[in-house]
Amino acid sequence: MEGQAERRSERLAKKQRVEAPEEAAAAEAVVAEAPAAEGQVAQAQEEEERGDEPGITRLERLCAPTAHQGAGLSKADLNALIDHGIHCVESIAFMPLRKLQDVKGIGEQKAQKIMAAARQLVPMRMVSAAEMLQMRRNMIQLTTGSTQLDRILGGGVETGCITEIFGEFRCGKTQLCHTLCVACQLPIENGGGESKALYIDTEGTFRPERLVSIAERYGLHEEDVLENVTCARAYNAEHQEKLLAEVGNVFCESRYALLIVDSATSLFRTDYSGLHELSERQRALNGFLRKLQRIADEHGVAVLVTNQVMGTAGGKTDVAGQQVAAVGGSVMGHASQTRLFFRKGHGTSRICRLHDSPSLPEGEALFAIATGGITDAY
Repeated sequence: MEGQAERRSERLAKKQRVEAPEEAAAAEAVVAEAPAAEGQVAQAQEEEERGDEPGITRLERLCAPTAHQGAGLSKADLNALIDHGIHCVESIAFMPLRKLQDVKGIGEQKAQKIMAAARQLVPMRMVSAAEMLQMRRNMIQLTTGSTQLDRILGGGVETGCITEIFGEFRCGKTQLCHTLCVACQLPIENGGGESKALYIDTEGTFRPERLVSIAERYGLHEEDVLENVTCARAYNAEHQEKLLAEVGNVFCESRYALLIVDSATSLFRTDYSGLHELSERQRALNGFLRKLQRIADEHGVAVLVTNQVMGTAGGKTDVAGQQVAAVGGSVMGHASQTRLFFRKGHGTSRICRLHDSPSLPEGEALFAIATGGITDAY
């Protein structure tokens, strides 16, 4: 009797599986999804406990379910975002929704879910002028090495914005770039950022041995200084722009305070020649500068770009009395928050004029180029 009862139970169970395969599959799917969801929450919590780099929210935070400020993304979704040049949640929060839909495998509905999660993790709210003032007072500024130059800059080179230096050759632009690469590694109380620097060299003028002599001036260990400066050589305008996609990844892996492009315009001048390519050059240059601003916004780094000059009527006067103007026209002028004009003085001395700033008055400072980098002129 017991054997017959067992066989009847087996036949009944088999019949139920045949008649309701969809219900059984759904039940199995729920059971299978439960540990997967738990795994996503655990992964997101592990990332949060491990901690993000200062100012950086890792993409793994988006793997959590929507109930935990995530978007339920899979590993494949994360790889698609990274392949598209998106390396942190800040990049998503600051980009237009239509640009997010350009990522392979990200449709409109998923893009909206990702954007909603990103703006929860990276709040972009209105603030009062008092709050904004306090944020600016807490902003880190990097010393130039010259007290007079720092004075007209209100303390040093600002982080979170673009500073442009334009002038003729041998006026100290590249020397300031090298000095800042070392100065940004100093303690914050000494005018540094306690961080690394990334140097994009477009003219072949980066010299690591120059960093060694500047490190000696500040009493820093030369090997540590050299390890904390990442350099990349750009060979054409397209390569220069592609390097910015890699910059986002590098900045998410470690703490950086400074991005240098020396110079921003030289490759655009050579790759786009003649009046018939002028509009295309300006469009490409504008796109490059817009990406630089986005990096400054996302990572809070100081972006320093150098620029060449050309002869023109009604421009700034150089040491020889020639009228010069910055290359790039209004595109460069609108992209930079602070613009400095360098010109030669007597001997090793140089003159800096604060050409444009939203908060600082125009003024001039005398500085010098020494073995230890940019310093005061005596």
